[in-house]
Amino acid sequence: MTFIIALAFLGILASLATALYFMVRREPDNEDTPKASPMAKALAFRIGFSVVLFISILVSWKLGWLQPSGIPLTPA
Repeated sequence: MTFIIALAFLGILASLATALYFMVRREPDNEDTPKASPMAKALAFRIGFSVVLFISILVSWKLGWLQPSGIPLTPA
């Protein structure tokens, strides 16, 4: 399960890098045909993928597939 989560984070970072590439490589806009820019599509994909990842982590935790391993709550 953690492998899938790591791949999802890499996908999110790749989408962010793609948006940065399209922002830097900006081509002149053609006013005749309105369409979404590739940068906006990459950012929209990143947001949607992040939401899906967050929800799937919550569901996995609720189903017991993921266990928290943070700081213990009992005092030392």
